[in-house]
Amino acid sequence: MIEVKSIDKPDERRDFPKGHLEVCHLPGFTFGMATFEPGWKWSESVRPIAGTELCEVQHYGLVLKGQLHVRMRDGTEADIMPGDLMVIAPGHDAWVVGDEQVLAYDFSSGIADYAKSTSG
Repeated sequence: MIEVKSIDKPDERRDFPKGHLEVCHLPGFTFGMATFEPGWKWSESVRPIAGTELCEVQHYGLVLKGQLHVRMRDGTEADIMPGDLMVIAPGHDAWVVGDEQVLAYDFSSGIADYAKSTSG
């Protein structure tokens, strides 16, 4: 079996304040391309959708553009820059640093439900 999809034609788009996630579903794999605008912060933009205090998705990804700052539940912090690969455990907040849009790829299984409303 071979299945090919283009990130230019995602299966779905999830919009939230100051950002969006484009999602491609393939057999056994979900891929997400996140765009976060300056001023985006998970706790302000996605928390109301997720319904959790912190982001509880484990992320495996790559930042292509812009800068993210991540703070873990235990207070550990890191900056993620363009070209950085990342693994971020559940229990974190994150936000855009500066005035450049962030573009990030996410290869986590949890991205299938990221910023997806569970109501109605």
